[in-house]
Amino acid sequence: MLGKLARQNDPNVLVGFDTADDAGVYKISATQALVQTVDFFTPIVDDPYTFGQIAATNSLSDVYAMGGRPLSALAIVCFPEKGDLDVLEQILAGGLSKMMEAGCVVIGGHSVRDPEIKFGYAVTGMIDPERVWKNSAAKVGDKLVLTKGLGTGVISTAIKRGEARQPWIDAAVKSMTTLNAKAAQAAVEGKFAIHAATDITGFGLIGHAREMASGSGVSLRIEAVKVPLLEGALECVRAGFIPGGLKNNREFAECNVSYAAGVPEEIKTLLYDPQTAGGLLLSVAAVDSAKLVANLRNAGVPAVEIGEALPEGKPLIQVT
Repeated sequence: MLGKLARQNDPNVLVGFDTADDAGVYKISATQALVQTVDFFTPIVDDPYTFGQIAATNSLSDVYAMGGRPLSALAIVCFPEKGDLDVLEQILAGGLSKMMEAGCVVIGGHSVRDPEIKFGYAVTGMIDPERVWKNSAAKVGDKLVLTKGLGTGVISTAIKRGEARQPWIDAAVKSMTTLNAKAAQAAVEGKFAIHAATDITGFGLIGHAREMASGSGVSLRIEAVKVPLLEGALECVRAGFIPGGLKNNREFAECNVSYAAGVPEEIKTLLYDPQTAGGLLLSVAAVDSAKLVANLRNAGVPAVEIGEALPEGKPLIQVT
């Protein structure tokens, strides 16, 4: 809808909404730019403190996906008029715990009465204007590196249906409450030739890879066997715990995808799974890929090289 409105021409806008990037970037000096993002959603776990942690982790992720450092945040709260305020306090406390871990100061917020609980943050960060990671600058020959496993969407659906096993829940919660801070820091400090980046969230791996490929003028090849999966993800797909968002993602993006013979249907499905607080997808020069993965793993990030960027062609994404 924003694209239908009149555009504001400001030379200080380094990243706007033109390429569906993860956050906006606004230059304020030769050496500093603001990174701005907002995200909020309804509960996906029963425990309010954990929900707050997940919401904060998800909100912070877009700043890390641009290569930035979060500074401050404003809380966004929708809560029932007669809701239990102890629950709200736990949500806020969970969110604050992750903001403190990120070194991001919560300086205020806004709340409205709403029958359905919603929570998240508007986050502002800082970045060097010369070192902004966009989702639209991947280069032919780049390798694709993913920093978290897939499966939070199908596992969350199993949780809502009361069918999730505890190890699955534990794996999903650990992933959704792990900040992308270490991944971004390890990638930035290593000064690797990272040409493009995005975080994997609601559109799933294929959806966000599609945005990267389309914006960059390349095609992507993803090796299905290398894509990391959370414990329980395959079992959830086989049991039919398919969220509506996954179906929508697949209907929208699968026309841009081809599959090699032998790619299992369960893997095809999980490539479209909407993630909450998912990992970073980094497009890095081939010469730096192994060093980047090693640096990430040394920082405790389970990074995996999952594919590469190819000359632009059809299909936009090949899954082999």
